[in-house]
Amino acid sequence: MRLLHTMLRVGDLERSLAFYTEVLGMRLLRRKDYPSGRFTLAFVGYGDESDTTVLELTHNWDTSSYAIGDGFGHIALGVEDIHSTCEAIADKGGRVVRPPGPMKHGSTVIAFVEDPDGYKVELIQLSSSPERAADEDGLT
Repeated sequence: MRLLHTMLRVGDLERSLAFYTEVLGMRLLRRKDYPSGRFTLAFVGYGDESDTTVLELTHNWDTSSYAIGDGFGHIALGVEDIHSTCEAIADKGGRVVRPPGPMKHGSTVIAFVEDPDGYKVELIQLSSSPERAADEDGLT
């Protein structure tokens, strides 16, 4: 078994696609309208679905926004240079809501950005060991 995708409901699909592709650098992998159900699914990611976990953006045509539940935390992306990544995101109009720095109870360098619907995306400096990042991530 492997993890295939994570799904987010979005209020404005074009706005969300622009954020994930233009600001975070993902590719639109596939998109399909379901007129009888009045929704569209768009899959974005950094690699092919056959090899990597991707993000499914679901747009229900009659819903323009959602309340983000308190059970959802964030999506996490590993980055090579967290400072230049945050600068590039901000330059493209992305919202950096927590600038790069060590996490509160550890040494892993993290930052947070927010997508157009308010979902948090954590950026994790990849120079940290994966084990330490996984252990400390629950404390953010």
